[in-house]
Amino acid sequence: MTVLCGARALVLALVLVFALAPPGAEAEEAADLDALRARIRESRERVGAHERQERALLEQLEESDRLSAALSREVRRTREAATLALAESERLETARALASERLERTRRAMAKRVVALYKAGAVGPLRFVFGSSSVPELLSRVAALETFVEYDARLVDRYRTETAELETLGAAALAAARARDATAVLLEQRSAELLAERAVRRALLRRAREDRTQERALLVELEKAARALEETLAALGETRAADTAWLVDQQFAARRGALSPPLASEIIHRFEKVIDEEFRTETFRKGVEFAAAGGESVRAVAPGAVRFAGWFRGYGKLVIVDHGDDYFTVLGHMAEIYVEVGDAVGEGDMLGTVGDTGSLAGPSLYFEIRHGAAPLDPAAWLAPETAARADRRPVE
Repeated sequence: MTVLCGARALVLALVLVFALAPPGAEAEEAADLDALRARIRESRERVGAHERQERALLEQLEESDRLSAALSREVRRTREAATLALAESERLETARALASERLERTRRAMAKRVVALYKAGAVGPLRFVFGSSSVPELLSRVAALETFVEYDARLVDRYRTETAELETLGAAALAAARARDATAVLLEQRSAELLAERAVRRALLRRAREDRTQERALLVELEKAARALEETLAALGETRAADTAWLVDQQFAARRGALSPPLASEIIHRFEKVIDEEFRTETFRKGVEFAAAGGESVRAVAPGAVRFAGWFRGYGKLVIVDHGDDYFTVLGHMAEIYVEVGDAVGEGDMLGTVGDTGSLAGPSLYFEIRHGAAPLDPAAWLAPETAARADRRPVE
């Protein structure tokens, strides 16, 4: 900002110079103007570079999460393609081997016929026919000879057909093998890119943990993200869709203390006050975090309607389910989302899978219960066995 202010001051000064300068100084003024423009461009470039360096860490993490998610989809699609290519290659190799066996059998049959014809000689068929002692026997031998000729002709046709089939299958098998190898190479490349991007994310997190100033800045950003989530929930409550009136009959409030958890796992971060020992600041965790491996299923805790499904800054991939009477559940850090806005879900229906999008500590599931904009302690609403698992964890 200081650089830009200085640039504006230079522009103003140059305007005054132009107003007072004599006409003969136009060339010099033009040169000065070009130099000033160059300095302004340089200043803007420096400011832009500084802003890029000082981008919010949360924004960088979200960009990394999005790229990792895209790369994960690419890896999954490529792995599926590689599996199909391998199966097709194996199928064609098997078909080619069978065709080769058929061709070999035909070749052996033709070899036998060639030997037989060689032994019979050029006049063999004539001796066979005219060696008959009667007309009926002659006719019978002619019919037999025709059968042999037809058999030999079919052998030749079959040999040609099977040879062409073998050549076609060989070419297809070669193409499938090349496709298999190409997809294997692509899979390796995409997997390496995904690992590299995840390494970038780990480096960003490590930088935040090692630099207390960055960590504090990140905490401020997360607080802003929490306020943005509260505003979103308040807006959802004010714009309730008419087609979700059926949710009132679900009596979500009556389920207090008996809700099924979104996944079978322990709660590692509870709904509680969090104190930063170094900065002596207090924040409040308005939800809980479940420990979970990436890819585990995330399910709806009660009947409801999906009101939000997508990226939400600070929470990664997020789903908000409306349960009626201004009750909402919020589920964040997901890897995949299987529902869309407007979908009706029942208790236990799959919403997506566990991931680490927006998470600062690896795969986990962030879970909130809200009544309007007011956060509620999920431990008081979940079934006793889930709350008991949370109680066995040390306070963090």
